[in-house]
This record gives sequence, C-alpha cells and structure tokens, in this order.
Amino acid sequence: MSAAASPRVAYTRLAADAFKGLLATSKAVHDSSLEHDLMELVFLRVSQINGCGYCMDMHGTALRKAGIEPRKLDTLPAWHESRFFDARERAALGWAEALTRLPDGAPSDAAFEALAPHFDEKGISDLSMAVAVINAWNRLGAGLLPPLP
Repeated sequence: MSAAASPRVAYTRLAADAFKGLLATSKAVHDSSLEHDLMELVFLRVSQINGCGYCMDMHGTALRKAGIEPRKLDTLPAWHESRFFDARERAALGWAEALTRLPDGAPSDAAFEALAPHFDEKGISDLSMAVAVINAWNRLGAGLLPPLP
C-alpha cells in the first residue's frame, strides 16, 4: 500500500461531474431516515470488508467522536458474536454485508426478512442506498488511494 501524499490520479478533478454527483448522493443518504450512529457503523463495517483505509479512518473517527464504546468498535468485525450490538444493528450489518459481498450471490431472503422487524420500506431503501454509496466510496479510496487526512 502506498503512503503517497496524493491519490494515484486526481479523480476529484478528472471525473469532477461524477464526483460531485457522488457527493450529492452521499448528502442525501446522510439526510435519510437512518440514525447517524447506525449509518456510521454500516459505513465502517463495509469499509473494513473492502479494505478501504481512508474510509475506515473517517468512519471510525466519527464513531469515536460520537461516543461509541471502544469495545463495540473493536468487535465490529465479529458483530454477529458480540454482545455490544442490538437486533436493529445486527439486521443492518447483516444486510450491509450481504449487499457488499455480491460474489456470494444475491442477498438471502433470510437477510432481507431480518430487516422487517426493525425497518420500514423507507428505512430498507435508505439502508440499501447507504450501502451502495459507501461501496462506491470504498472503490475510490481503495483503488485510487487518497491520502489520509
């Protein structure tokens, strides 16, 4: 991995319209029905799966600033075993992992059905958009290696 002071290519300038569109989509996701801490947990977990150091730093920092217990953050990769996650978080994290790991096939009916007790259709839509957006950012971060702030 590179520790360069700039990304591999200046994608924010070279693909400026697409970058601005992704920023606008991110703002819409942040303004959605999902609670901030839940969204940040999903963003951090997806970024861990995708190996995006930039996004892991950003979302881990946001969660620590929000006062999330360090033990919860430490056990996020094993959320399914950790006692620090409630049923709503588990459903969201399960869905986020299923949408991120599409080479495993479409998410199972069980993963989708686990959302119903915790999210209405709007919440499921917002959560799915959040997962799509963080996956897009992860591909830019892991592929083009912007420097950590």
